[in-house]
Amino acid sequence: MPHLLEIVGINKSFGATQVLKTCTLAVDPSETVVLIGPSGSGKSTLLRCVNLLETVDSGDIFFEGENITRARRTAHLLRRQIGMVFQNFELFAHLSAAENVMLAPVKILGVSRADAHDIAIDLLRKVQIPEKADAFPDELSGGQQQRVAIARALAMRPKLMLYDEPTSALDPEMIREVLDVMATLSAEGMTSIVVTHEMGFARRAADRIVFMEHGEIIESAPSDQFFGGTVNDRTRRFLDQILH
Repeated sequence: MPHLLEIVGINKSFGATQVLKTCTLAVDPSETVVLIGPSGSGKSTLLRCVNLLETVDSGDIFFEGENITRARRTAHLLRRQIGMVFQNFELFAHLSAAENVMLAPVKILGVSRADAHDIAIDLLRKVQIPEKADAFPDELSGGQQQRVAIARALAMRPKLMLYDEPTSALDPEMIREVLDVMATLSAEGMTSIVVTHEMGFARRAADRIVFMEHGEIIESAPSDQFFGGTVNDRTRRFLDQILH
């Protein structure tokens, strides 16, 4: 089976600071890959390079076999196929939950408002808040807002979902509801790359764990193997810190 995404030896610097160092990673269809590592290890930058929000200095990124590394002029077309959920929800405050989800299908895909509304309700049902369709962002909890953000990304029918620490801005009691939605999507076959510190989610939903440090991919292993103790010393020290 061909890879859905293949990252080959990419490097990225901001000024004199190299934040990605010859990173290579392949993601298969329906696979959920969780990126972990200390702050500043390059995880978020890696996601932003995949979605062409950042340009790489060298190396290549392939999506469905096509080299997208320097496809800046067609980045908007690529982002129809690669959804991204950020730490902050970035919802439009003047639009209801349903209207936030409807916006891209109407404006970008040319879907009628009636059909887009049906899509929005179906997706809000999928993220378990259909009753909040008419609520505005300031009437929603943080967890509900993030679920609207997930529904909004899904409205473009992406082939790949990128999550950049989607629960880091949430109160602890709201984290579970967002992770449950993400785990359900993964179980249904949505290909996903998730940057998170939530090891419970990683154990539960990830097919593979990737550990990054200082801009390098230190280790990539199946989830059961990763948590089973057969990891290198640096990864084990990191796990000891966050699991105990």
